[in-house]
Amino acid sequence: MQLLGLHHITAMAADPSRNLAFYTRVLGLRFVKKSVNQDDPGTYHLYYGNHVGSPGTALTFFPQPSLRRGRPGHGQAYATAFSVPADALTFWQERLVRLKIDHLAAELRFNDQVLTVFDPDGLRLELVFTVETDSRPPAPSADVPAAHAIRGFHSSTIALAASKHLVAPKADAGGSDAAQLNPAATVALLTATMGYRLAAQAGHRSRYTVATGGPGAYVDILTDPGVPRGLDGAGTIHHVAFRVADDAAQCVAHTELTNIGAGVSPVIDRAYFKSIYYREPNGVLFEIATDQPGFTVDEPVETLGTRLSLPPRLEPHRAEIEAALPKLD
Repeated sequence: MQLLGLHHITAMAADPSRNLAFYTRVLGLRFVKKSVNQDDPGTYHLYYGNHVGSPGTALTFFPQPSLRRGRPGHGQAYATAFSVPADALTFWQERLVRLKIDHLAAELRFNDQVLTVFDPDGLRLELVFTVETDSRPPAPSADVPAAHAIRGFHSSTIALAASKHLVAPKADAGGSDAAQLNPAATVALLTATMGYRLAAQAGHRSRYTVATGGPGAYVDILTDPGVPRGLDGAGTIHHVAFRVADDAAQCVAHTELTNIGAGVSPVIDRAYFKSIYYREPNGVLFEIATDQPGFTVDEPVETLGTRLSLPPRLEPHRAEIEAALPKLD
């Protein structure tokens, strides 16, 4: 399998206007696509990222105004981390205080300072002020200067029930009923099938990387017994998507996942990328998405996010879909 790192991460939210304001005005991301959940067209699918929503930068949301608040915890993708220049820590500390954004004090993690921030629904976000090189261009923003801006994803943290065994077993990475609650089964899938390798380990956290590594390629496995059991709802992650370059690489991944009995879905055309889905042994939903064709397939870069974009199969139903969606300010 030839994964390139993280592609996008999709979360659940409640109020879409509040969500839009936070990610564009507070975090300084670009609103790159206003679409709908293709499996539930009465729900928005909102995408935020860099100027063009490059793979590895797009955090997306399914906002549902009636959705109850969830709780990030073990059994979930627990935290989503963004890569930020190392010297931007003071800027963000002052900004979060000035804007009265809920956040925790900075902590040191693997040589980087990390600020944990909570969005309006309680989604757990992390700003990683990394000392590693990250040449990805940020989104232009009137609120956040480019020198201090988010570059894209740094990592995704998966929280699992504590276990003494973090070494990947030699057995089939698909796991068994006995391994369903064992973090080692997730590690086995990451390393034996998905191509990840251990990069660092400290305390309850083990960091894995893939391809050339660096920000945007990391997955952390957290086995902290102090983390509560996760409850799905607004403010929690729906799925984590990994990158492949093209259809051929995705086909290889599909075959390898099928061979280990991972229960992978057929290829689904999402208009902006093609996707396959499967659950890792502890139940977190994973996706493998192609880099192409990207978000400019149906609107130019200059006007990304300014109109409701629908996949071709839903376009004939535009009027009724727009009528059913809540107003987005």
